[in-house]
Amino acid sequence: MFGDMMGMMNKIKETQQKVEETKKRLDTVTLEEASSDGLLKVTITANREIKNISVADELLEDKEQLEDYLVLTLNKAITKATNVNEAELGAVAKEGMPDIPGLTDMQ
Repeated sequence: MFGDMMGMMNKIKETQQKVEETKKRLDTVTLEEASSDGLLKVTITANREIKNISVADELLEDKEQLEDYLVLTLNKAITKATNVNEAELGAVAKEGMPDIPGLTDMQ
């Protein structure tokens, strides 16, 4: 029984380490999102850190339009990054879960 418990604890520690490694790797995964007309482009990491925003000159002439574009495009970029982040971290966590009787039935 204690051997099983130690094995589970080791597996949990390994999973925690893999999650941390995955988080670091996700800092290097960049995603691009653009407005429908391409006038605004956002580059974001899978950890949801904005790396770059590119604005076409014509958007600089209309403050309200630029603000609308920023909100819409940033929200799309954040959603895309969140989906990648959750999928990657979820896969690592699920892979490392120990087999605990009754736990898999709860999902």
